[in-house]
Amino acid sequence: MNAFVFPGQGAQFTGMGKDLYEKSAIAKSLFDQADVILGFKISDIMFSGSADELKQTKVTQPAVFIHSVAVALAQDVLQPSMVAGHSLGEFSALVANKTLSFEDGLQLVYKRALAMQRACEINPSTMAAILGLEDDKVEEICAAITEEVVVAANYNCPGQLVISGSLKGIEIACEKLKAAGAKRALPLQVGGAFHSPLMQPAREELAAAIESTNFSTPVCPVYQNVNALPSSDISTIRKNLIDQLTSPVRWTQLTQNMVKDGATNFIECGPGKVLQGLVKKIAPQVEVSSL
Repeated sequence: MNAFVFPGQGAQFTGMGKDLYEKSAIAKSLFDQADVILGFKISDIMFSGSADELKQTKVTQPAVFIHSVAVALAQDVLQPSMVAGHSLGEFSALVANKTLSFEDGLQLVYKRALAMQRACEINPSTMAAILGLEDDKVEEICAAITEEVVVAANYNCPGQLVISGSLKGIEIACEKLKAAGAKRALPLQVGGAFHSPLMQPAREELAAAIESTNFSTPVCPVYQNVNALPSSDISTIRKNLIDQLTSPVRWTQLTQNMVKDGATNFIECGPGKVLQGLVKKIAPQVEVSSL
């Protein structure tokens, strides 16, 4: 069974999508639509912008979304039996399984990016990657830091967990986690504490947009970040999409569940190969590739 998986923020690079635009009429149409929907030439930034321009949250999130959806929709040879996306990638997955239209998905992603940026400005915060420590030990140490906000945010694969929180909370946690035996505790170059309680202002803002957007019955289930479970129920998908901003991304558990439910071929749709690497660490027996 084919599982289509879609990357999140951080997969962007200068020149992304240019080859697709030049080779595929479907992809060209999507890029041209995106420029109109957003009101600025995001295609120009994607094709020839600087790394700094691409790093702006208001550019990064829609750029990765546009590229990922274009990759999936520009081909009609393979069809997914199930889909999933890492954080932002869940929106791309919901276009691929026809829950959302491209236009509605892009508008939600852009609103999400702006809301997250505003939340970051309200509460200066960050994230850090913790390598080589058991998940439960990371959770235990974070929970013991009661004077600051610090939580597990991305369960990427065994031995790789990203934490999220206040600047001081992350600093304290990194020291304690290294002392507990973590091989590395690396602060990340991100704008804020994504997938943590500090994203509550963005969650409230995005909730209103999601509730007012049309969702259709999907053609195959989406495995969602919040609970790692498959869903084809529109009300459940909406709720989990809203909860995602302040909840952890359970990528390890999500991948394991897809494999348990029959996924044998994971196909990454979008820029980069990060998810292929994570999937191989979680389930080395499956095939991984990209479109």
